[in-house]
Amino acid sequence: MFQQLGIIGCGLMGGSFALAARRAGIVRRIVGYSKSPSTTERAQRRGVIDVVADSALQAVAGSDLVLVSVPVAATETTLKAIRHLVEPDVLVMDVGSTKRDVVDAARRALRERIVSFVPAHPIAGKEVSGIDHADAGLYAGRQVILTPLPQTPAALVQKATDLWAALGAQVLKMTPENHDHAFAAVSHLPHLVAFAYFGSVLGQPAAADLLSLAGPGFRDFTRIAASDPTMWRDILLANREEVLRQSARFRQALDALEQVIAAGNGEALQELLRVASDGRAHWQMHAPRPGR
Repeated sequence: MFQQLGIIGCGLMGGSFALAARRAGIVRRIVGYSKSPSTTERAQRRGVIDVVADSALQAVAGSDLVLVSVPVAATETTLKAIRHLVEPDVLVMDVGSTKRDVVDAARRALRERIVSFVPAHPIAGKEVSGIDHADAGLYAGRQVILTPLPQTPAALVQKATDLWAALGAQVLKMTPENHDHAFAAVSHLPHLVAFAYFGSVLGQPAAADLLSLAGPGFRDFTRIAASDPTMWRDILLANREEVLRQSARFRQALDALEQVIAAGNGEALQELLRVASDGRAHWQMHAPRPGR
């Protein structure tokens, strides 16, 4: 049981965490701060938080659990603002989709107090954002990746693990480097492709007519193109090296398909499609191998 949860960023992820923690009975009091006063006011009206904080530092004061739920580009500024109230017995986590940049930012901002920081990435979300879409069940049945640092006390990592498990999540541990490599392939690149593809359709003169004919396949494929552009700008830039490596691999695969289509080679085209189709048909979501 935590005495007070301080939420910095009362949007979808932070608000959902607060609701989930309250439902699980693991916090007594929740204090929330967001840059927009109207956001925290709505959060309080909805019962997501108990008290509105006027600053990030005020949200941390008296908290033994802190969740930083801000765009990854704002991580360093936020951690620097709360640094002197981060005591050894306070558990601080983030929910960012990239980890190497977050860890680097935490080292600069928290310095010796980084021992209280356990970086986290819940594999959960929606295409819509904001406190009005906060959901107590958002993390239930989802994976949460922790990327603890070598100096992080084992007891604190266990506390973070137990906390997420209490919210119904499956907890995995990875290095920040392996995390960013993996998620460039399975999350960041798919979003980049979806944005690019939908943009290519919108850019055509007959875009409205084309979209009027789109069916379920188009809807499913482009669903993630409706994601928050500001958040994804930060993610793609933060993990640019890994994203560009994955983009190059994708470009090679697309080039191979285009070449056999241009050559009219039906047999080679079918084989390339078969390999991908069989792989997708036999794929099942599961936890990554230890160490990945």
